[in-house]
Amino acid sequence: MDLELRHLRALEAVGRKKSFTAAARSLHITQPALSRTIQQLEARLGGVTLLNRSSRSVDLTPQGQRLFERARTILREIEDAIAETHQVEELRIGFPWALPDPWISRTLATFERSSGIRTHLTRHDDVCSALLNRAVDVALTRQTLMGTEVETIELFREPRVAAVSTGSRLARRTSIPWKELGQHPVVINTLSGNTRPSLWDPGQRPSSIIECANYDEWITLVAAGKGVGATPASAAASYGHSRVAFVPLDEAPSVPLCLAWRTSSNSRAIQEFRNAALSTLPCRTEGRN
Repeated sequence: MDLELRHLRALEAVGRKKSFTAAARSLHITQPALSRTIQQLEARLGGVTLLNRSSRSVDLTPQGQRLFERARTILREIEDAIAETHQVEELRIGFPWALPDPWISRTLATFERSSGIRTHLTRHDDVCSALLNRAVDVALTRQTLMGTEVETIELFREPRVAAVSTGSRLARRTSIPWKELGQHPVVINTLSGNTRPSLWDPGQRPSSIIECANYDEWITLVAAGKGVGATPASAAASYGHSRVAFVPLDEAPSVPLCLAWRTSSNSRAIQEFRNAALSTLPCRTEGRN
């Protein structure tokens, strides 16, 4: 039976995402290519139907569910076997947008010095998919990634600042109360951002939300005056825009920076990077004000 790992990865991604579109995105292939791979897998299994497709969802058949569970085990074991026999020369670190400096510089230098392993930073809007798809080894994210396949620890917290168009009257303020920010249309990065309506107290939540899918879209919408936003102070310092002003927020919830890795891949390199990240923490961390 001429099965390939790409067939198992395709089934695992569709079974996990319950969507051909999301699965194709996580595998970094087109949706037609993913559909062909699933069709090849079903044909090579003798015409077995692995997925029930409808206009709204994709569900595993009983046969598909059994193979899905086995495929996940097989893929984990292969990854572990490779990790055990292969000398790690580079640790791939994924992140969705700006990282706090000088903390990240100190962490990378500490890790490379102690481990002898190079680091490679790569930006991914969907850093969780990049981690699960093995495009990166660890991820630095502003969110706690959920699920049994991923382990996450919070490293530290940063103060949150407002992002407003330079043409807005808010840009001339020395500070803005958190509850007042919610009285304006709020731009929210739903994929990798940390700001959510639930951060405001009930009765003070924004009545107008403008959604986007990455930091570039987020800051462009703010610059155009479509709404206001909130972001960590380090992002304001390292990832600005000529038409966006960053203003301190009063009584705003702080923003976590988290480190995540696959539960099945707790290699020596990942352990050493975790130790380096924790050993270089800022002297003063911020909690909720």
